[in-house]
Amino acid sequence: MSYPLRYLLVVFLFVQSCQNKNIVEESSGLSEEIKALNDIPPNRDNIDSLIVVWHALDNRAIEGKDTVQSTDIKYNLARLYAMKKSDSAQYYVEQALELIEPTKGNLRQKALIYNGMGNIWSEKAKEHQAGYYYNKAASIVLSDTTVPLSLDAKGIMLLSAAQSNRNLFQYDLARKMHEAAMPITDSLPAGHLYKQRVLVQSIQLMALDNTPADTMKIYLDKLDKLHHENPMSYDISFYYECKAKYFDRTKQFDSLYYYQAKKNQVDEQRFEFSATNSVSVNTMFISYVNMAATAVSLKQPAQAWEAFKKAGQIMKEYEDLIDTNNLILYQRDLASLYQLQGNNELAFTLMNGVYKLQRDFYQSKNNQAIAEMNALYQIQAKERSIKELNDDIAINKLQLQKNKLLLTITILTVVLLIGGIFFLYYFFQQRKVRQEKERILLQQQLLRTQMEPHFIFNTLAAVQSFVRLDRKEIAIKYLNRFSRLLRSSLELSREKEVPLDEEIEALENYMSLQQMRFEDAFAYELNIPDEQDLGAIMIPPMLIQPYVENAVLHGVDFNDHTGRIIVDMKLHKDILEVTITDTGKQQEQRVNTHRSLSGAISQERIMLLGNKAKITSGPAEGGRGTRIVLLIPVVYA
Repeated sequence: MSYPLRYLLVVFLFVQSCQNKNIVEESSGLSEEIKALNDIPPNRDNIDSLIVVWHALDNRAIEGKDTVQSTDIKYNLARLYAMKKSDSAQYYVEQALELIEPTKGNLRQKALIYNGMGNIWSEKAKEHQAGYYYNKAASIVLSDTTVPLSLDAKGIMLLSAAQSNRNLFQYDLARKMHEAAMPITDSLPAGHLYKQRVLVQSIQLMALDNTPADTMKIYLDKLDKLHHENPMSYDISFYYECKAKYFDRTKQFDSLYYYQAKKNQVDEQRFEFSATNSVSVNTMFISYVNMAATAVSLKQPAQAWEAFKKAGQIMKEYEDLIDTNNLILYQRDLASLYQLQGNNELAFTLMNGVYKLQRDFYQSKNNQAIAEMNALYQIQAKERSIKELNDDIAINKLQLQKNKLLLTITILTVVLLIGGIFFLYYFFQQRKVRQEKERILLQQQLLRTQMEPHFIFNTLAAVQSFVRLDRKEIAIKYLNRFSRLLRSSLELSREKEVPLDEEIEALENYMSLQQMRFEDAFAYELNIPDEQDLGAIMIPPMLIQPYVENAVLHGVDFNDHTGRIIVDMKLHKDILEVTITDTGKQQEQRVNTHRSLSGAISQERIMLLGNKAKITSGPAEGGRGTRIVLLIPVVYA
């Protein structure tokens, strides 16, 4: 990878890490703020301020695109709006549900939001839809004990689901929820509301599904103990109601009427000071109806008429708020009073009215149930669609990951293949280079061995000439110098490279021999680099000598004894420049068809030394003679 690419990659990774760091820091800061706000209990004085702050956090969470944080914030907004009885509660809890439903895990958020949705539909009297979400929340609590929910949250989810199932006549499921809630409420601190609620709901359920009185008594005793230990912590009205249900089951009408009257007193006090709404009106109304029904059972028509009279007043004043089911109980129990007094005709008329009310009521309930079931079916279909979509997304992600993996493997394979090819190419190229280098070295050695016989042949011919002319002293001196030159030549020829000073010494010996051979027919001059350690400069052996030989043989006129050979050496970094200049022959004497074998061999050796090696030739200054320039690569020892 080139330097610019590496630099850009480093910058990109640094920017990414900074962005990731900023995102993590922002997310962490938002989490701390959410946690701090959750620790502030909402009340009438601070609820509006809390809504403003949560809205500000909601905008920041949207920018950060953190699904879980956005869900937590929208859930808390829904909770605050629910406290204010605002329709915005449904809007925000549905938004939270849309965010968290497609995600995997996040069971805590899902359980809270399912329970919140149950509350929304329960407020709208959509019992089936409420039950659907209550049960989804409770199923999370039942299926995973490690979900990070408080005991309060787990308790309310199970109790809400139990109450919803009871209203929908799912008694077995309601009982299962009560049994699961019991150990949770037992772990709550003394005086906690849910300790009473789980017992009250259990007794109410037992009253509906005809549980034996002995079983009801067990739970009633627990309720007695609870109220005895913490009399000021619990709603006494529920306690009286449970007592009345137990005595109703055991047919102890006097005790039943007593606790109904006790409960009625509490309800009257609360009704007098509470805000008028459907719950308070129906509670008070059914309290009078129950007392009247018990008085009829006790055959006390005067007390029954008194209770019916009060119930009638509430019905007349709040007719639009009375539930149809409670109105049916009112007319049915009033018909029982007329029958007790012998007014069978009026009782029959009322029962006909009860029948008509029941028929209309059940028809309305059925229509409502059908509408709710259709809506519930749409909800479930939407959830199935979302689940299928999420499954498709998950499958597509897996397929994408698989494709990415295959692409990565393919790319790596191609890269490795290309790398392998380049490696093999480089390997064979290197081997080829090594083989070429070895070939060159062997060829140079071969060429050197070809040069030496040629030089020896010329030398022996000169000795033979001296002997034939009976010049023994000169022949002996010549042989002495030749032996020294031959010994140095043999030593140098074994090496690939030799020091320049040894090469110069051999060259000087050679030129001295040639000067003797031609009886001082020429003079020579050898100029070497000054202030240089010639022993540290390495060159190929016997590379200069053949060109000097050519200068002697073909560039010197042996008749006039005025010939001159000049060898100049200059060092330019890793190149040795050698200039060989001769004075030349007369024009007619220069015509020579002799092909110098040593010159051809030296030419080949120069070519094998690489691109920096070079040989040039031309006329010397003045137009007479020849000038040859050798550029020889050198190395330093």
